[in-house]
Amino acid sequence: MDKKSLSERDICTKYLVPAIQLAGWDIETQVREEVSFTKGRIIVRGKLHSRGQARRADFILYHKPNLPLAVIEAKDNNHGVGAGMQQALGYAESLDVPFVFSSNGDGFLFHDRTGTGDQVETELTLDQFPSPNELWQRYCQWKGLDAAACQKVEFPYYDDGSGRSPRYYQSNAINRTVEAVARGQDRILLVMATGTGKTYTAFQIIWRLWKSKQKRRILFLADRNILVDQTRNNDFKPFGQAMTKIAKRQIDTSYEIYLSLYQAVTGNEEEKNIYKQFSSDFFDLVVVDECHRGSAASDSAWRDILDYFSGATHIGLTATPKETKEVSSTLYFGDPVYTYSLKQGIEDGFLAPYKVVRIDFDLDLQGWRPPKGMVDKHGQLIEDRIYNLSDMDRTLVIEPRTWAVAKKVTEFLEASDPYQKTIVFCDDVDHAERMRRALVNLNPKWVGESRKYVMRITGDEKEGKAELDNFINPEERYPVIATTSKLMTTGVDAQTCKLIVLDQHIKSMTEFKQIIGRGTRINEDYGKYWFTIMDFKKATELFADAAFDGDPVQIYNPGPEDSPVPPEDVPGPSEPAGGEPSGEGEVTITGGDTGGVGEPRKRYVVDNVPINIVAERVQYYGPDGKLITESLRDYTRERVQRQFASLDQFLRRWTDAEQKKAIIDEMAAQGVMWEALSEEVERKLGKPLDPFDLICHVAFDQPPLSRRERADNVRKRDYFTRYKGSARQVLEGLLEKYADTGVEHIEDIKILQLDPFRSLGSPVELVSSFGGRQQYLQAIKELEKALYA
Repeated sequence: MDKKSLSERDICTKYLVPAIQLAGWDIETQVREEVSFTKGRIIVRGKLHSRGQARRADFILYHKPNLPLAVIEAKDNNHGVGAGMQQALGYAESLDVPFVFSSNGDGFLFHDRTGTGDQVETELTLDQFPSPNELWQRYCQWKGLDAAACQKVEFPYYDDGSGRSPRYYQSNAINRTVEAVARGQDRILLVMATGTGKTYTAFQIIWRLWKSKQKRRILFLADRNILVDQTRNNDFKPFGQAMTKIAKRQIDTSYEIYLSLYQAVTGNEEEKNIYKQFSSDFFDLVVVDECHRGSAASDSAWRDILDYFSGATHIGLTATPKETKEVSSTLYFGDPVYTYSLKQGIEDGFLAPYKVVRIDFDLDLQGWRPPKGMVDKHGQLIEDRIYNLSDMDRTLVIEPRTWAVAKKVTEFLEASDPYQKTIVFCDDVDHAERMRRALVNLNPKWVGESRKYVMRITGDEKEGKAELDNFINPEERYPVIATTSKLMTTGVDAQTCKLIVLDQHIKSMTEFKQIIGRGTRINEDYGKYWFTIMDFKKATELFADAAFDGDPVQIYNPGPEDSPVPPEDVPGPSEPAGGEPSGEGEVTITGGDTGGVGEPRKRYVVDNVPINIVAERVQYYGPDGKLITESLRDYTRERVQRQFASLDQFLRRWTDAEQKKAIIDEMAAQGVMWEALSEEVERKLGKPLDPFDLICHVAFDQPPLSRRERADNVRKRDYFTRYKGSARQVLEGLLEKYADTGVEHIEDIKILQLDPFRSLGSPVELVSSFGGRQQYLQAIKELEKALYA
């Protein structure tokens, strides 16, 4: 057999699998082939979407099902033995595995990331592949695990038999945490973007530590009642009778897993601190959900709980570690043992990308000064000064502005889907109520179908709060629109939320990330692949902040004589006083804001001031994790010229491609936004362009032809005279389809099942009229060649 003629898969089957088995690896339990570990980035085109290519490893080798050790990348025998190494190293870095192999069937190139061997890369023959025990011992040495710790980290995940297993980044987080505990680390921080399954990850960590008897009694702390209930009823359900929720300030010490609100075990008076009914050494593991909140502040009541159980291991979970001059998550928990960012989640296809619609009003940008002696709606004399964006809905309420925001939201829903779940973030409860009222009046048709079409869901109002579960339940149609202020900023698992409206002053990066996280979940069953952010108060300027998706940065720098503990927590402009959420996290303002202790600050309400939109723009989330704010044409030119240095290079690639769709998809994966680009260019030129002409025109300044002009040029050349009968009718029909919808559709053979083709005969008969499938496909290629001549 000629090895050079074998495919990559043949090389795997005939040479690599036998070599792996010979080394002692169990093919059934320790080896997985063709493992896709990401889903492929979601690429949005207008109302359509596609997925980029998933990352797939040829082989992953495991010590145990939960402990990957090595990656192998295979190539066919026309490549060198190390041809797949750089690709494999990229996979190994993501999968957090230390041993990397590349092979072409002749042998292996072995890369050791641990630094425990004699050299980094070594060439091995097929019969020199290392054994499972050899790699496991080197893994433990790399991780700093002694023999006892090695046994502790081997305990498996919980498996319910459904086939669900942790995603690769969840495995990384779980393994790193379990290994840190096994090494004796007692303060651990995990940073995982909203929507990436922090609670499921926490469950698997607790399960492994509990089942291996490293940790016998565990306390899980959260700061929202809904978070505790969701955790208990969903991810933590397998704990069964060993688990309880602390409620009604009652303590029962007969359980092993305890779930609790911070507020349920603390209080202002000593007798309300019921956590002290436990002995200080009762718990040996405390897991703190959303640990960027109260527990990050050294003087908070919540930190008192952690101090009381200081002998336990403390694990903090957050999407947004809090690092300010006053508050630090990392000072308490240490640097994260693992970070999985929003940017990485979107790149992997596990989180939804987004568009940003920025809308600016004239009075927000230019400011407003009341005429001398003007009184507001309630008869208050309005202070004579210039009011700008920072005053809106705080010091000054302009009712037409609320109406204008609600109108733009309504227009967006009507133009897309009136039933897409929408959260409108307002400055306070009063603002949320005014917004609810405006949306109700602007949507009489939908409100007529159900009074719950628009609901105010805030912490002070029982009926609205009772609808929170229905809002986040994908199977419940109502409520569709939720107006809120603080209640829904965190912990609300709104899988089908497609529109987030920001009419709230947001200066805290932590809060901004939490709010954006309400839309990042994907739910394929309900068609949720991306979402839109509609911003009325310049909150999305925080996207430009380096801290938006970067690693945590410690800003507090104590001097030589200063305490290492950050100073007292001072609430930011968008946080409740005291730095901790009150119960359910709402801020209610009735008579006015408080400028200082005992100093009420007036708020004026005016209803007769005209307001106009002066700017509206759409921004896109690019493949590099940045918002595209420059000209879409300039951005496209830059992206295309990265891939094709010249027009000739692009033309050669286009001409040689088996299918044009492959190039279109490839360029979309590189960041070309076809739908948006088409809209912008066609609006200016007044004619629909093919992707080919879009690129030639935008990137290489060529005069474009419309699809109809290209189709007419083919007809003028009497192109069809070489074909007869049904074959000619098919090609004429395909040319017309091209003029209407573009090249991608005519390349799909399924088009023959549609009108006008099905009136000419069955797909089999029509393909036969060309002499067979190959001749039909060749005819399509020649038609495309004529189109782009």
